[in-house]
Amino acid sequence: MDVKDSNGNLLADGDSVSLIKDLKVKGTSVTLKRGTIAKNIRLTDDPEEVECNVDKVKGLVLKTCFLKKA
Repeated sequence: MDVKDSNGNLLADGDSVSLIKDLKVKGTSVTLKRGTIAKNIRLTDDPEEVECNVDKVKGLVLKTCFLKKA
């Protein structure tokens, strides 16, 4: 299974990615700003989603269409 970011680069476990768009996090009042770095991502069973930790939110699942490899 190949997991690709918004630019078509392959992602792997442990990569760092940055957001290409401001995202509101459901269930919280936090908004992740464009350019926020998510380090040490983990791939999921779904090729369009990755799990990561960001400074403000732990255990966050993000869509790969909003990410680019850092």
